[in-house]
Amino acid sequence: MGDLSSILATINAVLWNETWIYVIAGTGVLFTVWSGFCQYRALSHGPKVLRGAYSDPSDPGAINHFQALSAALSGTVGLGNIGGVALAITLGGPGAIFWMWIVAIMGMSIKLTEVTLSMLYRNTHDPDNPHGGPMWVADKAFSRLKPELKWLGKTLAVLFSLCVMLSSITGGNMFQAWNVADVTNEYFGVAGWISGAVLTAVVAAVIVGGIKRIGAVAGTLVPVMVFFYVIAGFFVLFTHYDRIPSMLALIVTSAFTPTDASGAFIGGTVASAFLFGMKRAVFSNEAGQGSSAIAHSAVKTNEPVREGLVAGLEPFIDTIVVCTFTALIILSTGIWNRAPDAGFTSLPQISGSESNWSFSQTRVSGDEWRDAEPVLLIVEGEENPSTGHSRHRIAGSVAAVGNEFVITWQDYSGTEKPRFTSDGFYKDHVGATLTAKAFDTVTPGLGKWLITIASWLFAISTIIAWGYYGEQGVTYIAGEKWIPAFNVVYCLLTFVATLGHIKTSADLDNLTGIGLGVIIYTNLPILWIFGYQAMRAYRDYVARLKSGKLDTDEPPPTLDELFGPARN
Repeated sequence: MGDLSSILATINAVLWNETWIYVIAGTGVLFTVWSGFCQYRALSHGPKVLRGAYSDPSDPGAINHFQALSAALSGTVGLGNIGGVALAITLGGPGAIFWMWIVAIMGMSIKLTEVTLSMLYRNTHDPDNPHGGPMWVADKAFSRLKPELKWLGKTLAVLFSLCVMLSSITGGNMFQAWNVADVTNEYFGVAGWISGAVLTAVVAAVIVGGIKRIGAVAGTLVPVMVFFYVIAGFFVLFTHYDRIPSMLALIVTSAFTPTDASGAFIGGTVASAFLFGMKRAVFSNEAGQGSSAIAHSAVKTNEPVREGLVAGLEPFIDTIVVCTFTALIILSTGIWNRAPDAGFTSLPQISGSESNWSFSQTRVSGDEWRDAEPVLLIVEGEENPSTGHSRHRIAGSVAAVGNEFVITWQDYSGTEKPRFTSDGFYKDHVGATLTAKAFDTVTPGLGKWLITIASWLFAISTIIAWGYYGEQGVTYIAGEKWIPAFNVVYCLLTFVATLGHIKTSADLDNLTGIGLGVIIYTNLPILWIFGYQAMRAYRDYVARLKSGKLDTDEPPPTLDELFGPARN
């Protein structure tokens, strides 16, 4: 896995850099100002749409507004809210949460824009089975703008379709399946392949039913799982209510000042908080990816902007509400910067040269260990460029050898010989497992059951939603006849992800970061070029809303009425 990890890290570093993060943030600022802070309209008008105030059964589409939002939230409110927040804090510190909030607010405008565009250009040749998303925007909008640019639209459409397939496989599928297998194995000792087999069977049974079955399942599953997760979160926060003000202050101050190393946390800079907060928020609420627009495009409505406003609620629900709950739970319980989980009987011997240092194996005893369990060691050395501090994480893996367990540590590269920070080491609670441990500090066993059950529900909902997104990419490129083949591969990779090939926080971040990065690179250019059309349609809708014309039977303006006739 070492060589693969290095390759993934290299690709991830290229895709995710500070410049590109600023571009995403700037896109959100642009559409926020351009729309006159559409977040207000999303929060005030969106709920009315969800309640069915403007629904018409005769409108084209397959599912209602609530089912469309639920299907889209199935792809966002998932293990990114449980495991992704834990990753953000582990790698970027508490300040990462502040930048998640900023991305969520700005993301509401991005989400409205990309969904409105997809609704304007969705394919409704079959009113009961519409197709939409950035690929259809690129295909139709470029041709409408200038026929000689049709090739460019086709190229971007195919590229986005390929990227949404890749992203569905990595972040939408394998990330979820891995977390489920890890947390189930951690608490119940169930082998990863068993969890993988069950998860694969459930996912397969849902996605073969198409968007109507996905919408029906999501419409039931999402509200239930969010309700119980929030209730359990309130219980934990009530137990530590006196710490909440200081944790909120820590989130804000850590966003603008370096966070000192402490316990299992190796320290963080403002840049690392910004980078990991932005990355995990974009992964969690999907603003800028264009993927959830695919689900929204199946809604039953003839008003494109109306669904855009509903979509604007996604980042608020996903990040401001659910992710904040997870963050406060992790921070208030202190699990993120805990003391060592186990002690050495004798410190590992360090040997090597000025460029590479190795650690001798560590023998451990006790019945709490499991084969292939990830652990980590904190050492001090030269400055860590990602944190600005001198601490470094050394990954290790537990292996069963006869009647005992042995830990093998990865090598450390640096000009200085590393120094131990304590006489103990840590279990590497990655993603959802760290959140579960936070619940367990309040009531032993709470995390075991709550996070395991929530992980399964969140993972199933996310995997089925992203399976539909991947299907739509296949449909655009090759037609619906290839959907069964894609579903077979998709479900197979759900199973493969649970077999133990992904072991550490870094591996997990790199895997999801690549899938997320490539899809954003293709979606944002489409958004920049045609975003003005969404803004014009939005302003027209708001004007009709204020004048009361939405309550009449007058149809919404056509593309020709909004933007003039297509060029021939």
